Amino acid sequence: MTVRLLAFTDRGYALAQTLAAALDGQAARCGAPQGLAEWTAAAWKESQALVFVGAAGIAVRAIAPHVRHKTVDPAVVVVDEAGRFAVSLLSGHLGGANGLARRIAALCGAVPVITTATDARGLFAVDEWAKRQNCRVQNPEAILRVSAKVLAGGTAGIYSPWPIAGRIPDHAALAEERDCDALLTLRQESGNALRLIPAIAVLGVGCRRGTSQTALEWAFAELLEDSGLNSLAFFKVCSIDLKQDEPGLLAFCQDHGFTFETFSAQALLAVEGNFSPSAFVQSVTGVDNVCERSAVLGSGGKLAVKKQAGDGVTMAAALAPFSPDWRWQDE
Repeated sequence: MTVRLLAFTDRGYALAQTLAAALDGQAARCGAPQGLAEWTAAAWKESQALVFVGAAGIAVRAIAPHVRHKTVDPAVVVVDEAGRFAVSLLSGHLGGANGLARRIAALCGAVPVITTATDARGLFAVDEWAKRQNCRVQNPEAILRVSAKVLAGGTAGIYSPWPIAGRIPDHAALAEERDCDALLTLRQESGNALRLIPAIAVLGVGCRRGTSQTALEWAFAELLEDSGLNSLAFFKVCSIDLKQDEPGLLAFCQDHGFTFETFSAQALLAVEGNFSPSAFVQSVTGVDNVCERSAVLGSGGKLAVKKQAGDGVTMAAALAPFSPDWRWQDE
């Protein structure tokens, strides 16, 4: 988690620096050189968590223009400059503010202030569990329905095609059918269940020099349609190092929020498996297949979608290993 901290006094800045060292974050003093609004705008875009060391009211006013939705907002935590309280202010579950508040509290001897209903009552929080399992939420409006069921004393039935390790929490249960409260899936699905998408898919890409972002978008859309994979499952794009500065590919990754990783021809040749060979690709790159090999190498897993080609673009998909467990908060 990328953490940025802002303080307003000498005492607060000293605490922010101590916390930054422990959290591998960056601490700043308001006005040196950025003011509150400027710092908040930059941190909102560039980090996964904002920590204000000062008054909660200052933090509320600073973040108000930027708040959009629980699925995209960063975590926001407020710590008083005396280090007595660590308040989870925004994105407690999906953003990780609750966990960060607990961690900060442990570091400085503070009391973690967590106000989300399930946490306040010590009940299973499906969205916090999803985040810990590296899952994205396709239909976040369904979180409220599942949480309401748990808060009313019910049990959330969760379907998973993967074994889930550990002890099942109270108010949660494995469902045998997809008609349930929440399901783990890599597919494009509909229905009322809360759909949790493990972010484990890697997109392997090969393309001609100068390929446009538009051509890559079309190819990706076709891969999704043909494979049935959910776009939320993808977290990384891989290719050969010849493409590390390809403008269209870099723009494609940036717009989707994908990590971009490239490999040498030698590294790709060393990948074991049955891949779709191309004499032309071999003559240009030194390796018989870029998209399949790079997807497998970048994922550390298995090929899920073989090469699809069109308009100078080849794409394939591989899945990283995924082993969910029942942990949903710090133990």
